[in-house]
Amino acid sequence: MAVDDEPLALDLLEDNIRQVPYLTLVARCRNALEAIEVLGKEPVDLIFLDIQMPGLSGLQFVQSLTQKPMIIMITAYEQYALEGFNLDVVDYLVKPVPFERFLKACNKAQELHNLKNHPPSAGDPGYFFVNAEYSLVKVVFDDIVLIEGLKDYLKIQLAHGKPLIIRMSMKTIEEKLPARKFMRVHKSYIISLAAITSIRKNTVFLGSQEVPVSENYKDALLAITAGQR
Repeated sequence: MAVDDEPLALDLLEDNIRQVPYLTLVARCRNALEAIEVLGKEPVDLIFLDIQMPGLSGLQFVQSLTQKPMIIMITAYEQYALEGFNLDVVDYLVKPVPFERFLKACNKAQELHNLKNHPPSAGDPGYFFVNAEYSLVKVVFDDIVLIEGLKDYLKIQLAHGKPLIIRMSMKTIEEKLPARKFMRVHKSYIISLAAITSIRKNTVFLGSQEVPVSENYKDALLAITAGQR
């Protein structure tokens, strides 16, 4: 959910949210009271929240919540940062916010969300099992190079051995993969970030393999790779 009393800032925030593949905008609100109304009707995992708003401020809004979603504060005023972090917010962004910095905050929220919903067990094995060729086959995350959607099936291309064809949706396998190692770059492709050898315009190269990158995912991919340089 995006909350900001300035229409232009709200439009920019909505545009940034739509560029992040794993975010879905539930609602946009002009003030805290609208946000409270939405929270009473819709499940919300993350709120992008302005601080300086008429009536109830962003800080007062957070303090009023008994069950608090994750909060990323976005404001033009640096002086509220300490108070924001004292309220256990995920991140604190100062306007104008570069997209790379916005994405970094989103990735942090996603990691917290994944830890909350899929807490790591002791000695996390780093693999999962799939049904393939009438058997349960072990797939190690670090062996995956590329996953391609083929209607009701997926093709998992491995660094070693022949590809696996499994019956599973892209959404289901995305939930199994660690977000720090994989990224969806197209409605039909998920890639291993470690396997990237180069990026040229709307194509990512995994060795000799060329994978198209759709416009919806291009900025996020470039921001992630820029942050690793």
